[in-house]
Amino acid sequence: MTELKEVKKQIALKPYTLKELSAIYGMNWRTFKKWLVPFQDEIGEKRGRYYQIPQVRTIFKKLDLPCMLDVD
Repeated sequence: MTELKEVKKQIALKPYTLKELSAIYGMNWRTFKKWLVPFQDEIGEKRGRYYQIPQVRTIFKKLDLPCMLDVD
């Protein structure tokens, strides 16, 4: 039987572009953009190319923090 272990990674809370956030979650930026659509009112519009820190915090809360699993 295989055992699953969660691998924790620290993620800095700072302004991110859509492409940077999609890389954190390990997915295509177009797919990630579609994932944000239901929460757009709560996230708000980004300023320029970057989501501001409160917006990034909201994204992490709504989508949960990404994690990796190690399979032994």
